[in-house]
Amino acid sequence: MVVGGFGVGKTTLVRSVSEIRPLSTEETMTRAGETVDDISEVRGKSATTVAFDFGRISLDTRNILYLFGAPGQERFWFLWDRLFAGTLGAVVLVDTRRIDDSWYAIDRLERHGTPFIVACNDFGGPAHTPEQIREALDLDPHVPLIDCDARSRESSKRVLITLVEHLKSLYVPRAPELAL
Repeated sequence: MVVGGFGVGKTTLVRSVSEIRPLSTEETMTRAGETVDDISEVRGKSATTVAFDFGRISLDTRNILYLFGAPGQERFWFLWDRLFAGTLGAVVLVDTRRIDDSWYAIDRLERHGTPFIVACNDFGGPAHTPEQIREALDLDPHVPLIDCDARSRESSKRVLITLVEHLKSLYVPRAPELAL
């Protein structure tokens, strides 16, 4: 799952990294929608996800990563619980200019017990240290926090590798140390 606030780049991340042509449910934003969705901080946004985005990455011949990008507007949050069913882990995509938009995603994942990482999408805003972001989001120290550019395939791959490594550290038991 890729979750986060409205206009943080979830669709862009799924598109940049999927090995298949992603399924997208983006629709053109209308003037009527301007009264429902606050677009003041997402200049130039002309379309929005109304259900979810779907992409896929083959890790090897047996393991496939299915990507679901959830819509960010509050009016679509009811979909999230359905999308979380069976989810092993999630990426919370954050725009550090609008960090408060991340609270709902983090809260829902913590309530579901879904492991997650946080990826700060680069929108060219003021620089924040990882410590400042971690403190602003009240993240547990074990939650990985990385920077990314959702438009970049390599950067988006790095985000997903971080998620898979985090999940592996949680789910795969470590081998006991060999006694010498």
